[in-house]
Amino acid sequence: MTPGSIETRRSWITALAAVTILSVSFGAPLIVTVGLRDIAESMGEARSLPSLVASLAYVGAGLGGVLMGWLAGRTSARLVALLGGAMVTGGLLLASGGAPWQLLVGFGLMVGLLGNGALFPPMMTYVSLWFDRRRGTALALVSSGQYVAGALWPSLIERGIATLGWQRTMALYAGVVAAVVLPLAALALRPAPVPPPGSAAAAGPVAGAQVLGMPPNLALFLLALASFLCCIPMAMPAAHLVAFCGDLGITRQKGAAMLSVLLIAAFLARQFWGWVADRIGGLNAVIAGNLCQAAGMAAFLATQEETGLFLVAAAYGLGFSGIVPGYVLAVRELFPAREASWRVPALLFLSLSGMAAGAWLAGLLYDGFGGYAVAWRAGIVANLAALALLMWLALRRRVRLSPASAA
Repeated sequence: MTPGSIETRRSWITALAAVTILSVSFGAPLIVTVGLRDIAESMGEARSLPSLVASLAYVGAGLGGVLMGWLAGRTSARLVALLGGAMVTGGLLLASGGAPWQLLVGFGLMVGLLGNGALFPPMMTYVSLWFDRRRGTALALVSSGQYVAGALWPSLIERGIATLGWQRTMALYAGVVAAVVLPLAALALRPAPVPPPGSAAAAGPVAGAQVLGMPPNLALFLLALASFLCCIPMAMPAAHLVAFCGDLGITRQKGAAMLSVLLIAAFLARQFWGWVADRIGGLNAVIAGNLCQAAGMAAFLATQEETGLFLVAAAYGLGFSGIVPGYVLAVRELFPAREASWRVPALLFLSLSGMAAGAWLAGLLYDGFGGYAVAWRAGIVANLAALALLMWLALRRRVRLSPASAA
């Protein structure tokens, strides 16, 4: 432990507990992703319905994060995480009933709003309070819970759906969530340390001061708007890759394996992006990640052959994985630590809403055009708009003395 630093061995134990919790809780929405065609066929509906279910899980998690982040700031991260684990469990059990309303309520309200909404955004804020020197690396690790879930669960879920059906697979996974998330949240999550006066963690931006030459709330809104735009394309391949492969004659089993490859690559690269963000700053890391993501989306338009798609999926995962932790780090760099409990969830609400919009939009455009090419192009346009806004914010930071640098 460096003198004056709040980082200890306990900090990393907390981060590992958080990533384990998220790696299980984020497996729940993947059941809809892997079983998208099965769910649509069993209900006699177009793909827009299960796409909407997946979208509600994302937007619910984002909206719930604002509420649960506020609650965690006034109670404890442990209490909120226990609530989240219980809601993910209950939501899966409800959705396994198979009716459209059960899917929408189970995933939108319980798995999303009250479940992952109580786990992902508050957990990112909570873990950031345990670090001051390697915050970007820690945030990259914790936010990788989604990718650990994506690497671990799709193939197992695919086998479960093939053997038991999607409804029984949901019910079985509810038991996994209850067995892992609830005990770990109860035993591993403790109050975050208080930075000693004069330490690096205690220093930081001044409350109420301008950020990037703007009122702080306007600066946060623009940063969150950029996160919304860049998360639209981020969700498209992740939510529709298995179905896309099926349309090309690639088996669902190989499509699930391809999704795992994408998310394994994202997990490994995210640790690199965290290291980079600690050295170049959150905003610059987000810009670099967006450039890579735009290139990856363009690559999905260039090939429809199985081997080529495996390579594109891996490259795409390597590129986009630094974006979300970069945004969280940027918020922590630009705004006071005491405001993190609501500013980080507010930004992540827009990020997850962008992922929800991307997952739903890809399904809608598929139904309208009979293929995914138009969806990929729409994602690239959103990505370029995000890049333009981020570069403008970065330019303002270069020409003005930010509160973070002033401190």
